[in-house]
Amino acid sequence: MRTVFGQPFDSYPNQDERDGPGPGPQGSVGPGRPAGPSSHEPGLPAASDPEAPGGNEPGAPGGYGPGAPRGYGPGGYGAGGSGGPGGPGGQGEDRRGPKRRGRRVLLGGASLGVAAALAIAGLGAANAFGATTLTTSQIEAKVDPALVDVVSTLGYQRGTAAGTGMVLTSSGEVLTNNHVIAGATAIKVTDVGNGRTYTAKVVGYDKTQDVAVLQLVGASGLQTVSVSSASAQAGQTVVALGNAGGTGGTPSVATGKVTAVNQAISVSDQSAGSAEQLTGLTRTSAPIQPGDSGGPLVSSQGQVIGMNTAASTSIAETGYQPQPGQVQAQAFAIPIGEASSIASQIEAGTSSSAVHIGSTAFLGVEVSSPGTVVGGGNPAGSGAAVAGIVPGSPAAQAALTSGDQITSLAGHAITSSSDLSSALANYHPGDKVSVSWTDQSGQSHTAAVVLAAGPAG
Repeated sequence: MRTVFGQPFDSYPNQDERDGPGPGPQGSVGPGRPAGPSSHEPGLPAASDPEAPGGNEPGAPGGYGPGAPRGYGPGGYGAGGSGGPGGPGGQGEDRRGPKRRGRRVLLGGASLGVAAALAIAGLGAANAFGATTLTTSQIEAKVDPALVDVVSTLGYQRGTAAGTGMVLTSSGEVLTNNHVIAGATAIKVTDVGNGRTYTAKVVGYDKTQDVAVLQLVGASGLQTVSVSSASAQAGQTVVALGNAGGTGGTPSVATGKVTAVNQAISVSDQSAGSAEQLTGLTRTSAPIQPGDSGGPLVSSQGQVIGMNTAASTSIAETGYQPQPGQVQAQAFAIPIGEASSIASQIEAGTSSSAVHIGSTAFLGVEVSSPGTVVGGGNPAGSGAAVAGIVPGSPAAQAALTSGDQITSLAGHAITSSSDLSSALANYHPGDKVSVSWTDQSGQSHTAAVVLAAGPAG
């Protein structure tokens, strides 16, 4: 499971971290998609064999840590799951209340004795290449001021999610995971360096690579992270920093080593009945926790080499988060070079089939999971089955109702909730598109709607 850290607060035992309160209104399609099943509970010990050989075979299914609540799924209002009002990717209300989501370092030129003495004296030891190897406390002092705590309000899901971010520019551009802000109707970011809290706007995101860029409104003079140009290497000592547990304050610290590079993992989304693949990841033994998503994986030189994104445990295949005492098998980070490249594309305002720039378009329908029978007994499959409508939304104004099957959006054929989500991702709030659907009696309808602004991601 992908333990994606950026978690909704107050998670329940055995709850997929990508799940949250029931399905609700869509993100792109609905309020976003669910963060994947998370498998990181605060305080879990690191894997017993962090140096275990890696390989490139797909890893255990991930849990998309602090992600959006259940039903947020990529397909419409919860590409899976009936529930609250939603649109593609929807989210909704859970009667139980909101849930929480989510190189090798060489000491070359100095003997161990000398290195230890330097560390005690507050100085870093130099490796064979002349680079200074910092102590963990020195790394914290260098990197912490350039980090932020991200808190997302999941309006349609009636919940809150927390994660971490890295400051890229002094004017307030922040890099984080898309799943940290997926489904957000409002985002507040607290800068660790100056202690100030800012309103954040979404500049853009790439769902497929789990990368998002935020802009802090009114920010200036912020400290920024130092990004490494070197790739991670197996055996390299690393430090992961973040907002573990979503508690805020001084960033949490998790140390470990790089156990493998270029890894692929399957990230399950049980609420949507689907799975995604993340590739090219760096695997480490650092015991990151929910809330650490979007935070930096740092080298011994104090430079960011990755963005913490997912984790798994020995029970990963179940898609549930672990209970106290269960061991985290491995953690995964997106190489910073890849994340930075996507961030640069977003900052340049260059959209693509994967990169969405600006606000998310909202139709306002909640769609059912694949195979679900809705309304008068029409099985999902001939379109995106509507399970609910958000009052006052474009869908409500077009007179769609529960039990209808959406068959086309802006000329794009729709055969599933995921099709609807993908189609909506090409548009922005204010765009006028046509929607075609079949009602429960079999009659066909078409209407023009103006898309509204919806939840992020």
